[in-house]
Amino acid sequence: MTTYVFDFDGTLVDSMPVFVQAMVTMFEESGLAMPDDFVKKITPLGYKGTAAYAASCGFTGSIDGFVQRASALTIPAYHHTIPLKDGVREALCALHERGDRLNILTASPHSVLDVCLKRLGVYDWFEHVWSCEDFSLTKADVPLYHAVANALGVPIGACVFIDDNIGSITTAKRAGMTAVGVFDASSEDLVAEMKAAADRYIYSLTELL
Repeated sequence: MTTYVFDFDGTLVDSMPVFVQAMVTMFEESGLAMPDDFVKKITPLGYKGTAAYAASCGFTGSIDGFVQRASALTIPAYHHTIPLKDGVREALCALHERGDRLNILTASPHSVLDVCLKRLGVYDWFEHVWSCEDFSLTKADVPLYHAVANALGVPIGACVFIDDNIGSITTAKRAGMTAVGVFDASSEDLVAEMKAAADRYIYSLTELL
């Protein structure tokens, strides 16, 4: 039996284009200039990280206000249209049926996370569905991964963490988890770096079977 901890956005669901469009809208509404590498720059940052980046570009509102507005822009897609990535349903079903422990750890709030998983019919396969907000930590914080292992009641080295974000992969590995990078089109320019940072790199969750 393997204890898995999955990221959500870009790992289980094809949501990164929705995230990027929301951030583009936020910058346009705020009158902020976007560099040519804007998408590459914001992809690993998440909501709060992009808000901080916006502040460095001249955004004068609050970080929390930025995050709330950006989250509101994405809610309809999470509730109605965002799909599972190819091979995810098959992989999760097979892992669940063979008795592996399936868990989620994501920066996304429960307001989009839970509804999306339930709509897609996979919510009940997970033992725990955690947002970073449940721990008051971010994926850049090593203590987050120790807190997750403690909550699961297993040594941190027994956890297999799967994410499409190089920052999260690097931090999880530093914390002591087995870190598996997974391909997402939003981070295709970072594949070589991901392969170097992770214990293993896969292009589909079906490779776990």
